[in-house]
Amino acid sequence: MRTLRLAFQAALTTLLLSIAVSAGAKTAAASSSGYTQTRYPIVLVHGLFGFDQLFGTIDYFYGITDGLRSGGATVYVVELSQLGNDITRGNQLVAQLENLQAVYGYSKFNLIGHSQGGLDVRYAAAVRPDLVASVSTFGTPHTGSAVADGIVTLAPAGSPQRALAVAFTTALANLIDTFSGGNNPQNAIAALTQLSTSGTAQFNAQFPAGMPTSPCGSGAAVVNGIRYYSSGGTSVLTNVLDPSDVLLGIGSTFFNGSASDGLVGQCSSHWGTVIRDNYGWNHLDEVNQLLGLRGVFSSDPVAVYRDQANRLKDLGL
Repeated sequence: MRTLRLAFQAALTTLLLSIAVSAGAKTAAASSSGYTQTRYPIVLVHGLFGFDQLFGTIDYFYGITDGLRSGGATVYVVELSQLGNDITRGNQLVAQLENLQAVYGYSKFNLIGHSQGGLDVRYAAAVRPDLVASVSTFGTPHTGSAVADGIVTLAPAGSPQRALAVAFTTALANLIDTFSGGNNPQNAIAALTQLSTSGTAQFNAQFPAGMPTSPCGSGAAVVNGIRYYSSGGTSVLTNVLDPSDVLLGIGSTFFNGSASDGLVGQCSSHWGTVIRDNYGWNHLDEVNQLLGLRGVFSSDPVAVYRDQANRLKDLGL
């Protein structure tokens, strides 16, 4: 019996080592073989209260930028107004794309937006389709956020609550802008209006490319030669060590028990081809924040972004 047990343990150990070596080889191959080396540069676009890099060291897309570059991708991270509507932010994005084109001669870009950044990249694709090869969104409130609707209800226009909310959020946005080396205008009211259900409905009526054909379905995969993809999470309290989970937990109460990432509902994240809408992520896990803290068994955001880059690469984009 003891001999059989030892033989079984030896076989199991050999199998596990084989799997580990194989996985390591695949990871190394993915990094060294141009796994993320898309034809067109990738441009990452942050969401509300976002930034490119804080204090010159902390990336908004934490570990994702390096993860994409390690596989051969050319990556740029833009910085837009932390508070503003998608016309303002979208025009800022277009200006930065035009600058990259003028300086480096790029013909098109693969745009990846998180949260409100997903609306911004859709705007850029609509007004300058000649500059855009693909649009990918993560945790974007394409049909609005119940949190924004709730704030509108709890702090109506003209109320002291609205004035206090505007003052606080504007101060926070200016602080983030300063620490990230920006000098962008801020407009809290415009941002709140844009992210409400009614605000996104107006935006979608003007820029419908990729809109789902059913309330929680997929939209056209390709519009005007541009590919559209979307992804999102449906977890909220994912890591006991992550203090941001508390805020997202409060945000999730606005959804009345329906699935969300704490700020964006599951179906609201749908646009174009839906890759997956139920990752084990909350809204900040979608960009690998806070500093990589997330659920122990959740998908690695860095790997997911790398897979998306590889998907674009295989399509010749």
